Amino acid sequence: MINKKISKIFVPLDGSKNSQRGLETAITLARNCGATITGFYSINAQPHSEFKGSPSVEKSLNKEVEKIMEKAKTLAAQNGIVFKDKIAMGEIGYNIIKATHGKTKYDMIVMGSRGRSIKKEIFFGSVSNYVIHTSKIPVLIVK
Repeated sequence: MINKKISKIFVPLDGSKNSQRGLETAITLARNCGATITGFYSINAQPHSEFKGSPSVEKSLNKEVEKIMEKAKTLAAQNGIVFKDKIAMGEIGYNIIKATHGKTKYDMIVMGSRGRSIKKEIFFGSVSNYVIHTSKIPVLIVK
C-alpha cells in the first residue's frame, strides 16, 4: 500500500493558456486528494533592465499579476480548494525550485508546458525542462 499523501500542490502561473491548463489539472488533483494549491508568479527581472525603476511599467505589471492571481484564486474557490499566492522576482526556473524546496514543503509541482519546438528547446531550454531536471519533488507537466 502506498502511503504518500498529496497535501500541497505548487502551480507556477504566467497567464498563458498552458499555465491555465496546469492550474485546472492541479485543481482536479487537489479535489481528489484534499490538497491546497499555491499559485506562483515569477517576474523575470533582469539585473540591469532598462525598465527597472520605471513606475508605469512596474504598476502595469503588478496589475497584470494581480489579475492572474485573482482569476486563479476564484477558480480554485469555485471548486472548493484553498488557494494561496506567492510572487517573486528573478530567474523563473530558479525561483520555482527555490520556492518549492524552501521552508514550506510541497508534495508536487503542476505546471503547463510552453510547447516549444525541439530545435528551440535545445538552444534555449525551457522553464519546465529546467524544473523537471532540478526538482527533488514530483513534477507534472500539462500540455
